[in-house]
Amino acid sequence: MSQNISDFQNIFFIGIAGAGMSALAQYLKGTGKEVSGSDRYFTPDTFNKTKEQLEADGIHCFLQDGSGITEKTDLVVVSTAIENTVAEVVKAQELNIPVIKRSELLAMICDSKKTIAIAGTSGKSTTAAMLYHILAEARLEPGIITGAGLTSLIKKGKIGNAAVGKGEWLIIEADESDGSVVQYRPEIGVLLNVDKDHQEMEELMQLFTLFKNNTKGKFIVNQSNMKAALLSENLETDFGFENKIAKYNATDFQQKGFELTFQVLGQTIKMNAVGRHSVENATAAIAVAHQIGVDLKTCAESLSNYEGIYRRHQILGNKNGIWVIDDYAHNPAKCAASIKACQPLADKVVAWFQPHGYGPTRFLKDDFIEEISAALRPQDEIWMSEIFYAGGTATKDISAEELIEGIKAKGKKAFFVAERTQFLEKARPSLSESAILLLMGARDPGLEEFSKIIFEQL
Repeated sequence: MSQNISDFQNIFFIGIAGAGMSALAQYLKGTGKEVSGSDRYFTPDTFNKTKEQLEADGIHCFLQDGSGITEKTDLVVVSTAIENTVAEVVKAQELNIPVIKRSELLAMICDSKKTIAIAGTSGKSTTAAMLYHILAEARLEPGIITGAGLTSLIKKGKIGNAAVGKGEWLIIEADESDGSVVQYRPEIGVLLNVDKDHQEMEELMQLFTLFKNNTKGKFIVNQSNMKAALLSENLETDFGFENKIAKYNATDFQQKGFELTFQVLGQTIKMNAVGRHSVENATAAIAVAHQIGVDLKTCAESLSNYEGIYRRHQILGNKNGIWVIDDYAHNPAKCAASIKACQPLADKVVAWFQPHGYGPTRFLKDDFIEEISAALRPQDEIWMSEIFYAGGTATKDISAEELIEGIKAKGKKAFFVAERTQFLEKARPSLSESAILLLMGARDPGLEEFSKIIFEQL
């Protein structure tokens, strides 16, 4: 099969409503391709916001029944969740239409542009968004394909996870969860961190080593992450947090409310964000931008008006004196970092978390218990609802209650409420004007609405 994106004109996406798939669909539509797709969340007579936004961009949406694929379709793209029994896959095979995975398509797109690939087990979407904002402010007109909507693009009525730029640079996330990080050959590769997530540490290190070897130009590593730093040998450029080895070293970090400040190479950076992890992500973006010719002053000015991304420490507002924050955190390191980032803002953090996937929760059970327990102060609380089930053949042989019991055994305040609709009622006595309510979870398309309901009913 051809590996050149220019050879395909009529492309169909199965699972188009997903964050990664919708980004690719929008990007290709923006380059002049004919794009269509289906999703199991598209049902008759039911409003779907993603479907509406895709159709507003001229992308035709269908039920997941095979009706959208015709003889004109010359390429079908599937997400990792799509099985061979899905109607569109069966029809594509009958019509001899090539079927490829999302990552294969992204690799083809990357080969057509000068690409900056952001990798790591945490912070990819945020760093990509920060870098996109800096390069846009520097008038380099970059493109972006990412997993989360940028607030600046969402305000324009877009999903916000993709944009076609007139400039030479394209920013992407290089995902390790499905191993696809090794398929990309970027001009610049960035490694933010390596923490246990979907795979064992040894496998992750192998993947990121291949990613480093595939990078054609500069490879930039976070010296402050112990595992990532192991891949920093023979590098000219790196970054870090209070790390004297790093060329781009973030120092003098201060958090005052929802504003943080720090310095890089003598340049003061001020941002509306929280936590050390935000500083590390911003420093990575600065390192890349500066290496391709953007001066530090422009980096600082652009980050001062950076508006953030969807569900990454997204502030929903203050209700009855309580700040409510919605976050995509879903692995042990992310959950712990999210909790820690909120602690300077209030005397007490009340965190709620919905794990996703029985396999991932089983694999990371001990890590969740250890990292969340270590992050909680004596006064903080963690609440969990039952694991999100997305369908399929998953074995339901673990419960979120097991994580809660493990955290309790560590002497921390932990509570299980199976149905998330009952969470606020149960947790209300724990909430006061000196608390922050942090809502965490991923993959479940109902989380955005759930967070809004919690805020409204607070």
